[in-house]
Amino acid sequence: MSNSYKDLEVYRELFDLFVEFHKFSLKLPKNETYEQGSQIRRSADSVNSNIVEGYGRKDYKKDFVRFLTYSHASNLETINHLRKISRVHIE
Repeated sequence: MSNSYKDLEVYRELFDLFVEFHKFSLKLPKNETYEQGSQIRRSADSVNSNIVEGYGRKDYKKDFVRFLTYSHASNLETINHLRKISRVHIE
């Protein structure tokens, strides 16, 4: 295993995606900035943050797997928010 969560490719990619989703969410119409925009910022942050927290518990396999599961669930939530935004504001 790597020396730091920052060495994990998945962490780096998810961090970059969080930044992109954050920037994207701020371009939504004002009424959505605090509704769907906030939801997507929080769920995208959770995907990344659960990787970090899980890594911090890597010595406890069940905890590590639990946080990876949370990350996966937050990823699905983020995808769902993107689908909603796409349907309402882009299509």
